[in-house]
Amino acid sequence: MTTNPAYDSPILVTGAAGDVGAIGRNLTALLLAKGHKVRALVRREDERAEALRRIGAEVVQGDLTDLTSMHRAIEGCARIYFGMSVSPAYLEATVNTAAVARHHGVEVFVNMSQMTVAQMSITETTDSPQHKLHWLSELALSWSGLPVVTVRPTAFLEAFFLRLAARVRETDELALPMGSGKISPISAVDVARAVSVILDDPAAHIGRVYNLTGPESADLDRYARVFSEALGRTIRYRDVPLVAWTEGLRKAGLPVHLVHHLAALTDLTKRGRFDRLTDDLFKLTGEMPTSVHDFVKLHAAEFTQSESRTPGRI
Repeated sequence: MTTNPAYDSPILVTGAAGDVGAIGRNLTALLLAKGHKVRALVRREDERAEALRRIGAEVVQGDLTDLTSMHRAIEGCARIYFGMSVSPAYLEATVNTAAVARHHGVEVFVNMSQMTVAQMSITETTDSPQHKLHWLSELALSWSGLPVVTVRPTAFLEAFFLRLAARVRETDELALPMGSGKISPISAVDVARAVSVILDDPAAHIGRVYNLTGPESADLDRYARVFSEALGRTIRYRDVPLVAWTEGLRKAGLPVHLVHHLAALTDLTKRGRFDRLTDDLFKLTGEMPTSVHDFVKLHAAEFTQSESRTPGRI
């Protein structure tokens, strides 16, 4: 019986304990199921770290901006998935991780970026500070000499719609400042599947850029109808003023950097920036992306009031 040397060293997955999007957590499970060893980098030791250990991951606590942490995380790993949540420290974390990865001679560095970077340049940017950090990070990685694969998804279904779950549950509304702009959100699970294919056999993907979308690009009126069909009750889209919406995010305690990013994202959607479709996911995985209808059906409980909370019930 022969062994595959690719399975001898662990694959590093950063952001493995993340909540919104959950690419790292899903990717960890997918790689373990394929027989790979996985070293999961987490910011803190908590129940999410323990959950990763229970499915077989080697868990390492560390900070993407700390050199010592990243040496500890990367040493012995030949393949790296780099992903990080929206943060003012995103560029620092990317360059820090890339520097250590180059020092250790990794064979592939899969970078999770954002689709809007495809339309950015030295003279064209967006109002999102996070988009600029992604663009600069892609440039830094291209200069690094590392064997990079870039993955650029559109908005995540999990972040895009589950953040609205309470409002849908309580008011039967999708309330967003997006006008009639179209968007093609994709499931983080689908993105994780694509990345797992790349990491499983990376040689053919080095230097490639994959733009990942859902199966449909549509406006919020269309998605409200999809919600209605999936939930069996009428859900309506309400276009709300951007200023009032962002003020609500601030009052909810979201960090200023994230608020600015979300405000820019909704405005770009309104102006048609995210009206895009690709078949890159199918090319990578041989499977179609999850539809909004199937996603809503899967998470129907989160969009539906329980009987105990229905007015008039005890």
